[in-house]
Amino acid sequence: MPWDLIPLNSGYSIPSLAYGTGSLGSGQWPIDQLTQAFDTGFYHIDTAQLYGNEAEVGITIGQLGLERSDVFITTKFSGSNGLNIPTSIRNSLEYLNTSYVDLYLIHSPDLAVPDIPTVWSQMEKVQEAGLARSIGVSNFNEKQLEILLSSAKIKPAANQIYLHPYNYQQQSPTMEYAARYDIVIEAYGALTPVTSEPGGPVDAPLNEIAKRLRATTDQVLLAWIKAKGAVVVTTSSKKARLLSYLSAGNLGLSAEDVKRIDIAGAIGEKGITVRHGLRKLGVGVLFGILILVACSYFKGRGKRSNVVKVLERN
Repeated sequence: MPWDLIPLNSGYSIPSLAYGTGSLGSGQWPIDQLTQAFDTGFYHIDTAQLYGNEAEVGITIGQLGLERSDVFITTKFSGSNGLNIPTSIRNSLEYLNTSYVDLYLIHSPDLAVPDIPTVWSQMEKVQEAGLARSIGVSNFNEKQLEILLSSAKIKPAANQIYLHPYNYQQQSPTMEYAARYDIVIEAYGALTPVTSEPGGPVDAPLNEIAKRLRATTDQVLLAWIKAKGAVVVTTSSKKARLLSYLSAGNLGLSAEDVKRIDIAGAIGEKGITVRHGLRKLGVGVLFGILILVACSYFKGRGKRSNVVKVLERN
Protein backbone atom coordinates (compact mmCIF):
# COMPACT_ATOMS: atom_id res chain seq x y z
CA MET A 1 0.00 0.00 0.00
CA PRO A 2 1.69 3.26 -1.13
CA TRP A 3 0.21 5.52 1.55
CA ASP A 4 0.88 3.79 4.86
CA LEU A 5 -1.16 3.95 8.04
CA ILE A 6 0.39 6.20 10.69
CA PRO A 7 -0.04 5.17 14.35
CA LEU A 8 -1.80 7.67 16.61
CA ASN A 9 -1.12 8.08 20.33
CA SER A 10 -4.76 7.06 20.94
CA GLY A 11 -3.97 3.52 19.86
CA TYR A 12 -5.64 3.85 16.47
CA SER A 13 -4.03 4.54 13.08
CA ILE A 14 -4.71 7.20 10.46
CA PRO A 15 -4.45 6.81 6.66
CA SER A 16 -1.68 9.13 5.48
CA LEU A 17 -3.63 10.49 2.49
CA ALA A 18 -6.97 12.26 2.94
CA TYR A 19 -9.53 13.71 0.56
CA GLY A 20 -10.53 17.19 1.76
CA THR A 21 -14.05 18.56 1.28
CA GLY A 22 -13.34 22.17 2.24
CA SER A 23 -13.82 23.56 -1.27
CA LEU A 24 -16.78 21.42 -2.34
CA GLY A 25 -19.70 23.31 -0.87
CA SER A 26 -23.00 21.48 -0.42
CA GLY A 27 -25.56 19.73 -2.62
CA GLN A 28 -25.11 17.20 -5.41
CA TRP A 29 -21.62 18.37 -6.44
CA PRO A 30 -19.85 17.14 -3.28
CA ILE A 31 -21.76 13.84 -3.47
CA ASP A 32 -20.50 13.35 -7.04
CA GLN A 33 -16.95 14.33 -6.09
CA LEU A 34 -16.90 12.13 -3.00
CA THR A 35 -18.21 9.21 -5.06
CA GLN A 36 -15.34 9.75 -7.49
CA ALA A 37 -12.83 9.95 -4.64
CA PHE A 38 -14.04 6.67 -3.12
CA ASP A 39 -14.10 4.99 -6.53
CA THR A 40 -10.54 6.18 -7.12
CA GLY A 41 -9.25 4.71 -3.88
CA PHE A 42 -9.49 7.39 -1.20
CA TYR A 43 -11.00 6.22 2.07
CA HIS A 44 -9.93 8.96 4.50
CA ILE A 45 -12.39 11.86 4.24
CA ASP A 46 -11.58 15.19 5.89
CA THR A 47 -14.62 17.42 6.47
CA ALA A 48 -15.72 20.03 9.03
CA GLN A 49 -18.75 21.69 10.57
CA LEU A 50 -17.72 24.86 8.72
CA TYR A 51 -17.65 23.20 5.27
CA GLY A 52 -21.38 22.51 5.33
CA ASN A 53 -21.10 19.10 3.67
CA GLU A 54 -20.99 16.58 6.52
CA ALA A 55 -24.45 15.41 5.43
CA GLU A 56 -23.19 14.86 1.88
CA VAL A 57 -20.37 12.71 3.24
CA GLY A 58 -22.91 10.60 5.12
CA ILE A 59 -25.20 10.34 2.10
CA THR A 60 -22.33 9.24 -0.17
CA ILE A 61 -21.14 6.55 2.21
CA GLY A 62 -24.70 5.27 2.49
CA GLN A 63 -25.34 5.33 -1.26
CA LEU A 64 -22.15 3.42 -1.96
CA GLY A 65 -22.98 0.83 0.70
CA LEU A 66 -19.60 1.23 2.37
CA GLU A 67 -18.96 -0.41 5.70
CA ARG A 68 -18.23 2.11 8.46
CA SER A 69 -14.96 0.32 9.21
CA ASP A 70 -13.85 0.89 5.59
CA VAL A 71 -13.87 4.68 5.92
CA PHE A 72 -11.80 6.98 8.14
CA ILE A 73 -13.80 10.14 8.89
CA THR A 74 -12.25 13.33 10.21
CA THR A 75 -14.47 16.27 11.06
CA LYS A 76 -13.92 19.48 13.01
CA PHE A 77 -15.61 21.65 15.59
CA SER A 78 -15.81 25.05 13.87
CA GLY A 79 -18.05 26.91 16.31
CA SER A 80 -20.71 27.31 13.60
CA ASN A 81 -23.92 29.09 14.67
CA GLY A 82 -22.43 29.60 18.11
CA LEU A 83 -22.94 25.96 19.02
CA ASN A 84 -20.79 24.37 21.72
CA ILE A 85 -18.76 21.18 21.39
CA PRO A 86 -21.30 18.74 22.93
CA THR A 87 -24.05 19.96 20.60
CA SER A 88 -21.74 20.26 17.57
CA ILE A 89 -20.38 16.71 17.75
CA ARG A 90 -23.86 15.22 18.04
CA ASN A 91 -25.05 17.30 15.09
CA SER A 92 -22.01 16.19 13.08
CA LEU A 93 -22.68 12.53 13.87
CA GLU A 94 -26.30 12.92 12.78
CA TYR A 95 -25.26 14.56 9.50
CA LEU A 96 -22.59 11.93 8.89
CA ASN A 97 -25.04 9.14 9.79
CA THR A 98 -22.56 7.46 12.11
CA SER A 99 -22.22 6.79 15.82
CA TYR A 100 -18.60 7.98 15.97
CA VAL A 101 -15.92 9.80 13.99
CA ASP A 102 -12.38 8.55 13.75
CA LEU A 103 -10.85 11.96 14.44
CA TYR A 104 -12.45 15.11 15.85
CA LEU A 105 -10.47 18.36 15.70
CA ILE A 106 -10.79 21.88 17.07
CA HIS A 107 -10.66 23.81 13.80
CA SER A 108 -8.75 26.81 15.18
CA PRO A 109 -7.22 28.01 18.46
CA ASP A 110 -9.49 31.06 18.13
CA LEU A 111 -12.37 28.75 19.07
CA ALA A 112 -10.82 28.03 22.46
CA VAL A 113 -13.22 30.19 24.48
CA PRO A 114 -12.88 30.99 27.32
CA ASP A 115 -9.49 29.27 27.13
CA ILE A 116 -7.67 26.28 25.68
CA PRO A 117 -7.79 24.04 28.80
CA THR A 118 -11.56 24.49 29.20
CA VAL A 119 -12.32 23.69 25.58
CA TRP A 120 -9.92 20.76 25.51
CA SER A 121 -11.63 19.22 28.53
CA GLN A 122 -14.85 19.24 26.49
CA MET A 123 -13.01 17.45 23.66
CA GLU A 124 -11.77 14.85 26.13
CA LYS A 125 -15.38 14.16 27.15
CA VAL A 126 -16.22 13.57 23.46
CA GLN A 127 -13.59 10.84 23.29
CA GLU A 128 -14.52 9.38 26.68
CA ALA A 129 -18.13 9.12 25.50
CA GLY A 130 -17.03 7.13 22.44
CA LEU A 131 -18.21 9.80 20.00
CA ALA A 132 -14.69 10.14 18.59
CA ARG A 133 -11.97 7.54 18.60
CA SER A 134 -9.27 10.19 18.56
CA ILE A 135 -9.27 13.94 19.20
CA GLY A 136 -6.93 16.67 18.08
CA VAL A 137 -6.49 20.25 16.96
CA SER A 138 -5.93 22.30 13.84
CA ASN A 139 -3.79 25.39 13.22
CA PHE A 140 -2.25 25.29 16.73
CA ASN A 141 1.34 26.48 17.17
CA GLU A 142 3.81 25.10 19.68
CA LYS A 143 2.92 27.62 22.41
CA GLN A 144 -0.77 26.77 22.13
CA LEU A 145 0.04 23.06 22.22
CA GLU A 146 2.09 23.65 25.36
CA ILE A 147 -0.86 25.38 27.06
CA LEU A 148 -3.13 22.50 26.05
CA LEU A 149 -0.79 19.79 27.31
CA SER A 150 -0.24 21.53 30.65
CA SER A 151 -3.69 20.41 31.84
CA ALA A 152 -4.65 17.66 29.38
CA LYS A 153 -5.68 14.19 30.52
CA ILE A 154 -5.66 13.03 26.89
CA LYS A 155 -3.01 14.22 24.45
CA PRO A 156 -4.16 15.45 21.05
CA ALA A 157 -3.61 12.73 18.47
CA ALA A 158 -3.08 15.15 15.58
CA ASN A 159 -2.53 18.80 14.66
CA GLN A 160 -3.64 19.76 11.15
CA ILE A 161 -1.64 22.72 9.84
CA TYR A 162 -0.94 24.67 6.66
CA LEU A 163 2.32 23.18 5.39
CA HIS A 164 4.38 23.46 2.20
CA PRO A 165 8.06 24.16 1.36
CA TYR A 166 7.65 27.94 1.57
CA ASN A 167 6.45 27.89 5.20
CA TYR A 168 8.31 24.80 6.40
CA GLN A 169 10.84 26.83 8.41
CA GLN A 170 8.03 28.78 10.06
CA GLN A 171 6.17 25.57 10.95
CA SER A 172 9.25 23.59 12.02
CA PRO A 173 9.02 24.54 15.74
CA THR A 174 5.39 23.36 15.82
CA MET A 175 6.30 20.13 14.02
CA GLU A 176 9.23 19.45 16.36
CA TYR A 177 7.11 20.11 19.45
CA ALA A 178 4.36 17.82 18.14
CA ALA A 179 6.87 15.05 17.45
CA ARG A 180 8.12 15.29 21.04
CA TYR A 181 4.64 14.37 22.30
CA ASP A 182 3.71 11.86 19.56
CA ILE A 183 1.23 14.24 17.96
CA VAL A 184 0.83 13.48 14.25
CA ILE A 185 1.01 16.42 11.85
CA GLU A 186 -1.58 16.66 9.09
CA ALA A 187 -0.76 18.99 6.21
CA TYR A 188 -3.14 20.98 4.04
CA GLY A 189 -2.03 23.37 1.30
CA ALA A 190 0.90 21.17 0.23
CA LEU A 191 0.54 22.19 -3.43
CA THR A 192 0.86 25.93 -2.71
CA PRO A 193 4.21 26.27 -4.58
CA VAL A 194 2.56 25.23 -7.85
CA THR A 195 -0.95 26.63 -7.30
CA SER A 196 -0.52 29.93 -5.44
CA GLU A 197 3.20 30.72 -5.55
CA PRO A 198 4.51 29.46 -8.92
CA GLY A 199 7.78 30.74 -10.31
CA GLY A 200 9.63 30.60 -6.99
CA PRO A 201 12.93 28.93 -6.03
CA VAL A 202 11.23 25.59 -5.34
CA ASP A 203 10.33 25.23 -9.02
CA ALA A 204 13.88 24.23 -10.03
CA PRO A 205 14.33 21.23 -7.71
CA LEU A 206 10.68 20.21 -8.21
CA ASN A 207 11.04 20.16 -12.00
CA GLU A 208 14.38 18.33 -11.90
CA ILE A 209 13.17 15.69 -9.44
CA ALA A 210 9.88 15.25 -11.31
CA LYS A 211 11.73 14.75 -14.60
CA ARG A 212 14.15 12.24 -13.07
CA LEU A 213 11.38 10.23 -11.39
CA ARG A 214 8.98 10.58 -14.34
CA ALA A 215 6.44 12.20 -12.05
CA THR A 216 4.55 15.49 -11.81
CA THR A 217 5.55 18.37 -9.56
CA ASP A 218 2.31 17.80 -7.63
CA GLN A 219 3.40 14.25 -6.89
CA VAL A 220 6.84 15.40 -5.75
CA LEU A 221 5.28 17.88 -3.31
CA LEU A 222 3.01 15.22 -1.83
CA ALA A 223 5.97 12.86 -1.54
CA TRP A 224 7.88 15.66 0.23
CA ILE A 225 5.07 15.95 2.80
CA LYS A 226 5.12 12.18 3.24
CA ALA A 227 8.89 12.32 3.79
CA LYS A 228 8.23 14.73 6.67
CA GLY A 229 6.05 12.07 8.31
CA ALA A 230 2.86 14.06 7.88
CA VAL A 231 -0.61 13.13 6.66
CA VAL A 232 -1.52 14.77 3.34
CA VAL A 233 -4.93 16.44 3.03
CA THR A 234 -5.63 17.35 -0.59
CA THR A 235 -8.41 17.43 -3.17
CA SER A 236 -9.19 17.64 -6.88
CA SER A 237 -12.24 17.39 -9.11
CA LYS A 238 -10.22 15.52 -11.74
CA LYS A 239 -9.98 11.74 -11.48
CA ALA A 240 -6.60 11.68 -13.26
CA ARG A 241 -5.13 13.93 -10.59
CA LEU A 242 -6.60 11.87 -7.79
CA LEU A 243 -5.00 8.78 -9.30
CA SER A 244 -1.67 10.61 -9.55
CA TYR A 245 -1.96 11.65 -5.89
CA LEU A 246 -2.46 8.03 -4.91
CA SER A 247 0.55 6.90 -6.93
CA ALA A 248 2.67 9.68 -5.38
CA GLY A 249 2.93 7.45 -2.34
CA ASN A 250 5.25 5.22 -4.36
CA LEU A 251 7.72 8.01 -5.11
CA GLY A 252 10.99 7.48 -3.31
CA LEU A 253 12.52 10.88 -2.63
CA SER A 254 16.14 10.68 -1.52
CA ALA A 255 17.40 12.59 1.51
CA GLU A 256 19.17 14.90 -0.95
CA ASP A 257 15.90 15.53 -2.82
CA VAL A 258 14.16 16.51 0.41
CA LYS A 259 17.08 18.73 1.43
CA ARG A 260 17.10 20.57 -1.91
CA ILE A 261 13.39 21.32 -1.61
CA ASP A 262 13.91 22.45 2.01
CA ILE A 263 16.69 24.86 1.02
CA ALA A 264 14.79 26.28 -1.94
CA GLY A 265 11.72 26.67 0.24
CA ALA A 266 13.68 28.61 2.87
CA ILE A 267 14.98 30.99 0.19
CA GLY A 268 11.50 31.42 -1.23
CA GLU A 269 9.97 31.95 2.21
CA LYS A 270 12.06 35.08 2.70
CA GLY A 271 11.05 36.43 -0.69
CA ILE A 272 7.37 35.68 -0.13
CA THR A 273 7.49 37.35 3.30
CA VAL A 274 9.04 40.47 1.77
CA ARG A 275 6.59 40.46 -1.14
CA HIS A 276 3.57 40.09 1.13
CA GLY A 277 4.97 42.85 3.35
CA LEU A 278 5.32 45.16 0.36
CA ARG A 279 1.76 44.36 -0.69
CA LYS A 280 0.50 45.32 2.76
CA LEU A 281 2.64 48.47 2.66
CA GLY A 282 1.28 49.29 -0.79
CA VAL A 283 -2.29 48.85 0.38
CA GLY A 284 -1.56 51.04 3.39
CA VAL A 285 -0.01 53.77 1.26
CA LEU A 286 -2.91 53.62 -1.21
CA PHE A 287 -5.41 53.82 1.65
CA GLY A 288 -3.54 56.82 3.05
CA ILE A 289 -3.58 58.57 -0.33
CA LEU A 290 -7.32 57.95 -0.67
CA ILE A 291 -7.92 59.46 2.76
CA LEU A 292 -5.85 62.54 1.85
CA VAL A 293 -7.70 62.94 -1.45
CA ALA A 294 -11.05 62.57 0.32
CA CYS A 295 -10.06 65.11 2.98
CA SER A 296 -8.88 67.57 0.34
CA TYR A 297 -12.09 67.07 -1.62
CA PHE A 298 -14.40 67.66 1.32
CA LYS A 299 -12.25 70.54 2.55
CA GLY A 300 -12.54 72.07 -0.91
CA ARG A 301 -16.27 71.55 -0.89
CA GLY A 302 -16.44 73.33 2.42
CA LYS A 303 -14.55 76.33 1.04
CA ARG A 304 -16.73 76.41 -2.09
CA SER A 305 -19.83 76.26 0.10
CA ASN A 306 -18.63 79.24 2.12
CA VAL A 307 -17.93 81.24 -1.05
CA VAL A 308 -21.42 80.50 -2.36
CA LYS A 309 -22.97 81.68 0.91
CA VAL A 310 -21.00 84.94 0.77
CA LEU A 311 -22.03 85.56 -2.85
CA GLU A 312 -25.67 84.85 -1.98
CA ARG A 313 -25.55 87.40 0.83
CA ASN A 314 -24.10 89.96 -1.56
